[in-house]
Amino acid sequence: MTTGESTTASIQIGDMLTYGSIGTTATLDCADGKSLNVAGSDNTLTVNGTCETVTVGGANNKIAFDRIDERLVVVGLDNTVTYKNGDPTIDNLGAGNRINKE
Repeated sequence: MTTGESTTASIQIGDMLTYGSIGTTATLDCADGKSLNVAGSDNTLTVNGTCETVTVGGANNKIAFDRIDERLVVVGLDNTVTYKNGDPTIDNLGAGNRINKE
């Protein structure tokens, strides 16, 4: 589910889900152990299920996760990432990113 006037690309290959868009609001599902790669900017995403690994690029994304198990890598700028459950290794390689466990 997406809203907005921009083009959205969401592709799944095996257990890797890739989401790339600009200015959208969407709900994604990692189901039970998929990995997620987020690119693009100014997105508001809610991610259900259990993500094994997550990579966030782009800028000004706001992403809320149910659970991240293994690794969270944030390489973009000014992203806000929150997660409720899990104990991932966190690599904050960008600038101005906010990462919090709720």
